[in-house]
Amino acid sequence: MDLAFDLGRGAASLGHRFLIGLQPGHVLGDHDKRLLSLLKPAGVVFFRANFLADAPYDDWLAAHRKLMADIREHIGRDEVLFCIDHEGGGVLRPPAPITPFAYARRWKEQAADVGRAMGIELASLGFNVNFAPVLDVNSNADNPVIGQRAFGATPQDVTAAARPFLQAMQAEGVLGCPKHFPGHGDTSVDSHYGLPVVDIDASTFGSRELAPFRDMADAGARMIMTAHIVFPQIDPGTPATMSKVMLQDILRGELGFKGVVVSDDLGMAAISSMLDRPETSIKLANAGCDLLCMCAYWADTSLILRMTDHILAGVRDGSVAEATLAQSHQRIAVLLSSAPQHAVWRLPDDAFAQHSTLAPLRDNSPRKVSEGGAATV
Repeated sequence: MDLAFDLGRGAASLGHRFLIGLQPGHVLGDHDKRLLSLLKPAGVVFFRANFLADAPYDDWLAAHRKLMADIREHIGRDEVLFCIDHEGGGVLRPPAPITPFAYARRWKEQAADVGRAMGIELASLGFNVNFAPVLDVNSNADNPVIGQRAFGATPQDVTAAARPFLQAMQAEGVLGCPKHFPGHGDTSVDSHYGLPVVDIDASTFGSRELAPFRDMADAGARMIMTAHIVFPQIDPGTPATMSKVMLQDILRGELGFKGVVVSDDLGMAAISSMLDRPETSIKLANAGCDLLCMCAYWADTSLILRMTDHILAGVRDGSVAEATLAQSHQRIAVLLSSAPQHAVWRLPDDAFAQHSTLAPLRDNSPRKVSEGGAATV
């Protein structure tokens, strides 16, 4: 698999830096076919609207199998990251009979069992990446977006559940992507709709926000997802997703993480207004944000082509560090070559029956968490 950076190949040389969210529908439209063929991205992100909803299991599974095959055909590569947000509660995508577990807070004592069940079910749908577990410490009662998605209100509670969840799910062939680095638990703004600012001192930041991520760095996590949040006492004015201080100095330097850094959905309102500026793409590249998540739910994915142009221009004029770009390329190539690839197959009914007894299931109360973004923070 040749993913070497080649300035002469233009956008196609940078295409595998992206995870693309498809437009609504359970078949590929012309826009998605063109982007997949041109960019050959590392992978795709599925939403609820990409499943044939309200259809019997066998029917929607057949449509899903065809969509997966078509994606591979248009990318033209066997190695693809098929990604999904599947946490529980309001952050679930596939229809029944996939087990609708409740929010993570309600099954933290059964995290390994749920992680295993989610891994089995997602692998049967061809997914090899789940944007979970949530590592945010829910320390702010007024947080509008995390709440019960977090395992708890202390780093110890979060770590005690997140580690067995991650390891059990990965044992079934689905890579976890812990989120949202460096921590979304103390925000009072939902980054889907605005840019949160968390004004805490370095001591609190290190002992509370970073603690679960420090643990995940040596717990087998291959990927970590960023948050679009500014911590003014750590790196003033720069969202973590595009911060060299956060991603290189802290995540890689201090915490020792050697895997792939994935952005939260770049189309979210926290930073979407910045995306068409050349300096934003340059900052993302120089910060070492390896995989850039851009999904049709929040943005026009054709913007990816302009972002690749901005990065290429930065390489030409020296404003993009080629060494950092090359390191990202290498990390992505290793991930793609080693990620499990699964066929889509029908799970027996008794598997779902067993899984439904493992932990609390989602109730029918109104959803309070955004159902959109790839990475729904």
